[in-house]
Amino acid sequence: MKAITTNHFARYARSVSILLFLCVAVPGLHAQEFKAVHPGVEYAKVEHKIGEDPVKINLLRLDLTKVRLDVKLGMDMVLGTETTSSIARRHGAVAAINSGFFRLDNSIFAGDPAGVLMIDNVLLSESLNDRVAMMIENGSAETRVHFHRAEAGNAIVVRGRQIKVGTNRERQGDDIVIYTREFNRTALTGPGGMEFVVQNGRVRRVFIGQGSNVIPENGYLISASGTRRDELRSLLRVGTRVGFLTLHSSPESITPEAAFGRAEDITNGVSHLIRNGSVHLTWEAEKASRAFAENRHPRTAVAKMKDGKFLMITVDGRQPGVSVGMTLQELAEYLLSVGAVDAINLDGGGSTTMFLDGRVVNTPSDQNGERKVGDAIIVTLRPNNKK
Repeated sequence: MKAITTNHFARYARSVSILLFLCVAVPGLHAQEFKAVHPGVEYAKVEHKIGEDPVKINLLRLDLTKVRLDVKLGMDMVLGTETTSSIARRHGAVAAINSGFFRLDNSIFAGDPAGVLMIDNVLLSESLNDRVAMMIENGSAETRVHFHRAEAGNAIVVRGRQIKVGTNRERQGDDIVIYTREFNRTALTGPGGMEFVVQNGRVRRVFIGQGSNVIPENGYLISASGTRRDELRSLLRVGTRVGFLTLHSSPESITPEAAFGRAEDITNGVSHLIRNGSVHLTWEAEKASRAFAENRHPRTAVAKMKDGKFLMITVDGRQPGVSVGMTLQELAEYLLSVGAVDAINLDGGGSTTMFLDGRVVNTPSDQNGERKVGDAIIVTLRPNNKK
């Protein structure tokens, strides 16, 4: 047996000191104990503390060569809302979390995505304030995920002119919006505008002053109001050819064009949390409020890990003495401590929900329990990975 010299002992003591420092300085660093629940799906429930304040965290660690991710709409409609657990069950998912921000009010437009949304390569909602987005690329062998701040929207091309339009949302005073059947049966617009039915690349019908016209199944409806109505009135008539484009760009030096072009599904978030292994908060540039960022709330987030795995996280909050939630800074620091190298924040608050194997595993903060949401990210096993 080799004798331990003074130098060996000193190095050993320094190693123990550093390990103890890390465990104290970063509470919960080694606290999560993942349990395999399916091939490629691991789950952990963490009792965390920020100072003396308790925080309950749920984690899903995924191998994206064994599972795939998809964004699914509530009620399969842009304006539909449905609980995360119901969306997951309908689509045969083993797990799911709530995802994008959406309009939460009592209007007929409740559920409208508050930012970019693409499902099955179709852009259903334009971006808002160049906010960060989660882009999902499902390949035959693995799923890839990209996080970028991006501006995305649709445009029509009429008589050589490219005209940007809103997509599947409430029409404003001087506005042009296109409506697809994923939105609703009709455009839900009031009178006073002008609407054009487009099928097979041509205007088929024109309605003047008549709102809420039927959206064609194999085309779309263009609705214009105010000065924009006058603009289109001079360009469009029955038989006019109309082109259609999806546009995207980025305010950051890292351009998302390649990722956007390959993405099958995209959902919106607010604030990057980590980029290239460092805390990277973008909520001010994305025009979110200080209270949203710096007050503690329930949170839902997603992250790419050092080891190549993908992490879904929910943080319970608004439950004094049980779980207080996190600020964006606290969330970013926690994700960094568990090995995240890139991460974004999704919709949180009362929407925060994690579903696993037939039940909700976190504690949503709404008094009535699980909230209906606009869309969810579901996890399904790849065919060659099913038991």
